[in-house]
Amino acid sequence: MPARIRLKVCCIASVDEAQLAIAAGADALGLVARMPSGPGPIDDDLIATIADTVCPPVATFLLTCEVGPDAVVDHVRRTRVNTVQLVDDAVKPDVYAALRKAAPAVRIVQVVHVRARDSVALALAAADHVDALLLDSGNPHARELGGTGRTHDWVLSREIAERSARPVFLAGGIGPSNVADAIERVRPFGIDLCSGVRTNGALDEAKLIALTAAMRR
Repeated sequence: MPARIRLKVCCIASVDEAQLAIAAGADALGLVARMPSGPGPIDDDLIATIADTVCPPVATFLLTCEVGPDAVVDHVRRTRVNTVQLVDDAVKPDVYAALRKAAPAVRIVQVVHVRARDSVALALAAADHVDALLLDSGNPHARELGGTGRTHDWVLSREIAERSARPVFLAGGIGPSNVADAIERVRPFGIDLCSGVRTNGALDEAKLIALTAAMRR
């Protein structure tokens, strides 16, 4: 039997949205902190409040744009999440080391913005330090760190997924209409999405149901 594809619903903005996503089958929730661009940021106190309501095995992902070791560790501690998603792929290895030392129970997910062939090497190098990779469609040079609603080159993503020693989540422009194709073409460990299951900015139960049905197919 094929492995079950995990579902991460991002841009969670309230306790009610968290519970709606979990009821629909989400394995992980994305909680977006202050960002230079993209949808869904909420303040750190609300992130902590939502994280406190979520029980294992559902993962709570803090999306942080911090890149300094002390700043990242402080952000994780204040928000009380069990996973940190580093959205800037220019993070240095000392950040990973600081997190392992200060918050050993917190899982680390590194975002890689798949833009060109060198993204493969970047992803495989990061995999040596983290618990999972998340492949997205941003442009760090322009401080566009996700939430674009755009797909990227899934051929490169498939190569990363095949070669990585760590699980790979696929993000970027995924919704009910193309999630099955994304799974078939990339074979990721999990799917991550935000706008694809929202209507007028709010989490849409009907779109969530359509998405999970398409994933099962």
